Amino acid sequence: MTWLVLFLAGLFEVAWAIGLKYTDGFSKLWPSVFTVIGMVLSVVLLGWAMKYLPVGTAYAVWVGIGVVGTVILGIVLFSEPADAVRLTSVALIIIGIIGVKLSHVD
Repeated sequence: MTWLVLFLAGLFEVAWAIGLKYTDGFSKLWPSVFTVIGMVLSVVLLGWAMKYLPVGTAYAVWVGIGVVGTVILGIVLFSEPADAVRLTSVALIIIGIIGVKLSHVD
């Protein structure tokens, strides 16, 4: 259950990071409201997961999910570059997330 909560926290991190693009500097009401809600949910869920996981493990996985998800959605939604160096870097982050997860013994 803890890993699922942490995964959801990571997804909400992706949501608020992408949401920032739509707020237009927090000048648009509803995108700003949804972005702030995503921020709060992300941090609350991360905090809950940290009750049961080491801080380094939880934070690394949360940030990793956020980075990977945000890069992928940036490519899909905003036509950001998807060159070999960028995709290789994302793959290395995914490998790092898996490594940190596997190093945690329940």
